[in-house]
Parts: sequence; structure tokens; C-alpha cells
Amino acid sequence: MKKEELGQMIIQSEDTLYHVAKTLLYNDADCADAIQEAIVKAFAGLHSLRRDAYAKTWLIRILINECYAVMRREKRIVPLEDYQQEEAALQTEDYSDLYEALRELPYDSRICVTLYYLEGYSVKETAKLLAITESAVKSRLARARAKLRTELGRAAT
Repeated sequence: MKKEELGQMIIQSEDTLYHVAKTLLYNDADCADAIQEAIVKAFAGLHSLRRDAYAKTWLIRILINECYAVMRREKRIVPLEDYQQEEAALQTEDYSDLYEALRELPYDSRICVTLYYLEGYSVKETAKLLAITESAVKSRLARARAKLRTELGRAAT
């Protein structure tokens, strides 16, 4: 794959990259940082891509790893007043019930739901992206559906 083709694929995958990053990271600035780093690493490591057909999967895997790196960096102590300001900002934002219910899911289930339902990856592709078995993906999706049903049922009443 040439750099121009990679650039085109990145432009076409813009929404997918954002959805995956937003699933793992709540802050839009962190999402943008992770996406930007993933793109830089993709261009730098383009020679390691074995088959062009898997370029999008390869890019998403790089992005997931970058999101993990951001999450590791964010595990530091935050001053109380910063936390209170962030909580106030979160309370003023308007999120749908579905988005809130998705945020309540455990990370493992949340990423599976995003890749399978929002991005349209198959169970097999999702398993490959996350380096887990297909049965693990299926069970995580089943647990996520059950939890979402419960959460959304409470929100409706």
C-alpha cells in the first residue's frame, strides 16, 4: 500500500476512528490525540502492513493501542477542584439515554458493542481486532445487550 492510498483510507475511516476512540476515551481532546498518534504510527509503520486488505483493521488496532496508552497516562492524581469543574461540565452536557447506557458498560463490552453494532464489523473481525476468541465476543455482546435492556428500561420509566 502506498502512502497516498493510506491517506485516502484514513479520510474514509474518519468516523470509524472517532467512534472507536470515543468508546475508549471520554474526552474529545484525548480522542483527537489518540487518532493523531495512530495516524502518525500508521504512516511510520506502513512497511509492516502485510496485506492491503487488512489496512483498516490494522489502523484500528493501532488506534486501540494508542487509546490504551492515553488511558495509562491519564491514571494520575487529579486535584479536587479540577475534578469538580469536570463534573460540572459533564452535568451540563446533554447525552442521550443510549449514550449514557453505553458509557455504563464495562470497557470490554463497550468496545465490542461499538465495533459490532456501530462500525459493522463481524464477530470474527471484532475478535481479531481485540485479539480474543469469537465466543468471547459473542458472550460480551450478549451481556452488553442484557445490561443495555435493563438500563434503558430504567431510563424509560
